[in-house]
Amino acid sequence: MSGARMPRIGRSLTFRLGLIYVALSLGSTLAMFGAAYWIGVYQPLQREAKAVIAEAGRLAALDAAEGRNGLIAALDGRQRTPGDRHAFHALVAANGQALTSNLPSWPAVPIVGWRRLEADLYANGEEYDYEALVVERRLGDGARLIVGRDVEDIDDRDELFATSSAWLIVVAALIAIAGSFAMSAAVGHRIDAVTRTARRVMAGSMTERIPLRGTGDDFDELAEALNLMLSRIEESVEAVRRVSDNVAHELRTPLARLHADLDELRMASDEGERQRLADQAVAEAERLQAIFDALLRIARIESGRHLAGVKPIDLSTLLADAVEFHTPDAEARGQRIEARIASGLSIEADPNLLFQAVSNLLDNAIKYGGEGGVVTVVGARRHGWVELAIADTGPGIPDEYRDRVTERFFRLSATADQPGTGLGLALVAAIVALHRWTMEIGDAGPGTRVSIRF
Repeated sequence: MSGARMPRIGRSLTFRLGLIYVALSLGSTLAMFGAAYWIGVYQPLQREAKAVIAEAGRLAALDAAEGRNGLIAALDGRQRTPGDRHAFHALVAANGQALTSNLPSWPAVPIVGWRRLEADLYANGEEYDYEALVVERRLGDGARLIVGRDVEDIDDRDELFATSSAWLIVVAALIAIAGSFAMSAAVGHRIDAVTRTARRVMAGSMTERIPLRGTGDDFDELAEALNLMLSRIEESVEAVRRVSDNVAHELRTPLARLHADLDELRMASDEGERQRLADQAVAEAERLQAIFDALLRIARIESGRHLAGVKPIDLSTLLADAVEFHTPDAEARGQRIEARIASGLSIEADPNLLFQAVSNLLDNAIKYGGEGGVVTVVGARRHGWVELAIADTGPGIPDEYRDRVTERFFRLSATADQPGTGLGLALVAAIVALHRWTMEIGDAGPGTRVSIRF
């Protein structure tokens, strides 16, 4: 079990984020510690080393210019001169005899570069702690000149850094680990909430939503987006369910009629009766074919497979053609079509789909406009966009149903006896969505007004 758990933890995003957090915390701590050591210890030592090296060079030059006595006098005067740092020296003859010195000891071998020596001094029965940074110069007669300055304060800081570094790293590591666990727990809790909701949704509970904390952080924004997506999916699933129910309902009646007509046709002996039943069967078959054709057309439009025909078109001419095409139907119902179409209206669209949409709207307006009604077609340019509006003087659509009339097979009970498949506005809505236009269904007072903005 533990072997299976470890690979899972290793793949966990929160675990990896925790490791990154620990690494960054320790890295930043070490970087700050290194910067403090550089400023407080390393650079002061380098400055002191350069000063002592320069001083040793001047004293060696003094020995060559004024002789040994001049050098001894300068060394004695140097240690009596007050300054920020105590001065140390040792002048050792080639035979190892100390000529002058205030260092308690020095290395038997020559000093290369610079180094630090313990230089504790005793005076008046007390011990004074010093740390000397020394350099060595070999004089002309083989004598050793060792010159140094006290760096006890820098050495104390060095020891402080050495002793505190281990504790600092341990404490920083513990804090970083604790912080990483806290961060991993917080992130993991939010991710688990998303995962649990997703699993419940997959189990079939479409009403589940990810809980929000109200902090407005990135997880809340993600949760809001996912909840919106779940709401849209729920609406889509519900719409598909309604469409499925409507399809079953709409197909049941013509199939039942077709079955009855064919059954009666098989039993009929009179030629006239057989012809009547055959005509009815053909009509029902054509109705079924029209329903399937409309559903397939809507599906193709919603999948975006019709946009290849988009091009600049003259909307004014297209509307005039549509009005002319539907005028006989309107006149047959005692209606008239009033067209107020501005000239020179140009948009980009698939002309076949646009004509289909306009034709469906005109067909609905004529069908539901009532005997002797007026159908109004307006095409105009308004505030930078082109608008098409088609209105009738019929009973209109109640407010509570205007959002549903574009659903497949949705029909108002008051107009259910009118011929049609209930797919006309659904096809119009699909064409509008495909072109990214906007459509609004409103009240014409009386009647219905449908407007499309291009």
